[in-house]
Amino acid sequence: MQQSAILTPFIGMMLLSFIVWTYMYALRLHFFHANRVDPQAFATRAKSMGAGPDRLQNPSNNLQNLFELPVLFYALCLYLFVTTQVDTGQVVCAYTFLGFRTVHSLIHCTVNLVLWRFLAYAAAAIALWIMLIRAVVAFF
Repeated sequence: MQQSAILTPFIGMMLLSFIVWTYMYALRLHFFHANRVDPQAFATRAKSMGAGPDRLQNPSNNLQNLFELPVLFYALCLYLFVTTQVDTGQVVCAYTFLGFRTVHSLIHCTVNLVLWRFLAYAAAAIALWIMLIRAVVAFF
């Protein structure tokens, strides 16, 4: 297995963050313009809560989520790459994590059905924990 195989889902997660960030700002800018909203109403997270409809808040909340568990994913991918521990199982788990995080983002940024969102989150988390456990076992 080529060690660089882990970098595709790694970069895929970065692209997902970029897409959610772009979507969030496109929605916000459109909302500000269409509703003549003073952007200062969104100066802090606390101020922005309730300052617009949920469809405007959800991408922002999702972007914040993309800097929680995915940070561990990034570190783990780099660790596996640097220590040449990338194998088929780790790559499958990495793609699984990316896939379910993408589904989670799609749900969160659109229909925001909490049960569906949670199931996607949980599936991604399980893939990540499997990656981590395998790395820890290999380390010891």
